[in-house]
Amino acid sequence: MFQKLFWIIKYFITTYPLSLVIVALVSYLSLAKVPETGVVFSIPYADKLVHFVMYFLLSGMLWLEFLRVSCKKHTPVWHAWVGACLFPILFSGLMELMQSWFTMNRVASWSDFGANALGVGLASLAGWRFYHWMESVQKEKRG
Repeated sequence: MFQKLFWIIKYFITTYPLSLVIVALVSYLSLAKVPETGVVFSIPYADKLVHFVMYFLLSGMLWLEFLRVSCKKHTPVWHAWVGACLFPILFSGLMELMQSWFTMNRVASWSDFGANALGVGLASLAGWRFYHWMESVQKEKRG
């Protein structure tokens, strides 16, 4: 059992290293106390833009790392939809709940979740289009 768990951990660390760094960074930024500088809060909807960008980068990096590996292994694209679209959306919901449950200065917000989901959605559409472009290039090379 430990050997299987070690293999799974090794697989994710070697296959998705940058995505894991982004997951750790998003987790920290989601749960850390926000400094009250006043600069960011004076810009309307700046926090929603930050949420959008964080999850766009997370999903986009998952797609890029999936595509890097799938070219060699011919992994089905539904793996990317689960890992690069569904996972970040579920992770986003978990982070929103954790903000409410485990922090004193943060609250869960449907609008934050919506901005997160929009970032994931747009990155996933771009990743899917890039996947199809890569497939057409590979088909041209083969034949």
